[in-house]
Amino acid sequence: MRDASRDGLAWDDNGLGPEPRWIRDPDIRAVARVCRRHLGMADAASEDSLDVFFHGDGAFNKLYRVNSIHGHFMMRVSLPVDPRNKTRGEAATLQLVRRKTDIPVPDVVAFDDSRSNEIGYEWLLMDRMPGVPAHYRWRKMSMAQKETLTARVAAFQAQLFRCGNLGDGFRSIGALGAGLDSENGIPEPGPIVSSFFFSGPRYHYPVPRGPFSSSHDWLRAQLNIIIKEHTTALAEAKNDDDREYAESALRVARKLLRILHKVFPAIVHPPERTVVWHDDLSLRNIMVDNKGGVTAVIGWYATLLLLSGMLTECATTMPRWVASQAPEFLRGAVRETRPDRNCYTDVDNGSNASCADDLDDDSLDNEGKTELYWIHLMEYEQTQLRKVYAARMRQLRPGWDMEVEEGALKVDFLGAVSRCGSGFYLRRIEQWVDAVERKEYLSLMEVLRVGIKKENSNIAGLKTTSSGALTLVSRLS
Repeated sequence: MRDASRDGLAWDDNGLGPEPRWIRDPDIRAVARVCRRHLGMADAASEDSLDVFFHGDGAFNKLYRVNSIHGHFMMRVSLPVDPRNKTRGEAATLQLVRRKTDIPVPDVVAFDDSRSNEIGYEWLLMDRMPGVPAHYRWRKMSMAQKETLTARVAAFQAQLFRCGNLGDGFRSIGALGAGLDSENGIPEPGPIVSSFFFSGPRYHYPVPRGPFSSSHDWLRAQLNIIIKEHTTALAEAKNDDDREYAESALRVARKLLRILHKVFPAIVHPPERTVVWHDDLSLRNIMVDNKGGVTAVIGWYATLLLLSGMLTECATTMPRWVASQAPEFLRGAVRETRPDRNCYTDVDNGSNASCADDLDDDSLDNEGKTELYWIHLMEYEQTQLRKVYAARMRQLRPGWDMEVEEGALKVDFLGAVSRCGSGFYLRRIEQWVDAVERKEYLSLMEVLRVGIKKENSNIAGLKTTSSGALTLVSRLS
């Protein structure tokens, strides 16, 4: 039966999970009429003063470039994946960040969080920000420029910690926009907006959706979704492979649920302190100028499920331990030695070279070197820049190192839940959970990378992460 509140949206199975599909495309003429009206150009004489061009697709959005006598704008038309909440949350987040920080984000001109308009979908009209994604300039930027960008991002994050209705963040986990704080007009957290909760049939599962007062409740809701999903899959399994996969996912989810209360308190009062968190702060969502200076931060509501299995939430208020992670563009393998360019294979550049401003071509100039060189160079740079980020955060937030240490096990638990939900690395996640139950803390990423040998669960190649994590594990019983 079709859900009238999500009219225009269909879900297809791409083999990796539900994939959204537009039942009908937005009419670009309707997009132009809406833009003209909200830019004060509704009169017939302004017909030639506004141009609208299709720009690109996101996971749940279509973007249009709008050029007018009043300036340059972007119109985002969205599928009703989470009716009203997603568009309202995006507008509220952008407005709050713009008002309370110096993070360069688009100014919201107008939005409609309903489908009761001539486009027939929710939409948001905002300023078009200058610059190009840092992804396209990164290889040409100097290390000094990259360090400056990293320190700037750390300053952004420190501001977000202070941004909220408490003057120092929020309380409870959820997307902004559900209501306003009566004293200062700041939006309050409401139901969470996340592909984990709304993809495919999950939208109709009878589970709590927030706002959540604690990490325990938030993660329990996610695990209950996984358990319900794979219980259904097991009942409908058509062959041994499907049955084995569903049984494996169920076993891992139940093990995670069993230790949930040992890692996260089941009762929290008052509600847990939270912070606005941009979970997809990748080089594609950091805009830069020709000198590598940050011109904008975009993608606050990208809402993608990465093939790595890590869930990318919509921008929302997250527990502070979530924000103890390095931003997305700094996450990677540890590599302390700079790779020697001369030790890597030369290749024919051919058609791989591209201009950084040609954003329709996702290829990058490999400068005649195999892609492996650039992967290793990126790992080396990320390793060095993580130190820059941590040093700057220590200056801005005394006690930062302790926040990172105390959040390490919790961040790993979230990573295990996210990967379990998407079906990645189930055997190694189970190994990690079993180690935690034995009160042996091992880095989740290291376990995912090399596993744990049965004959020696504490193999030397695996790293314990922090004294904070070890202290927390020692309390597990």
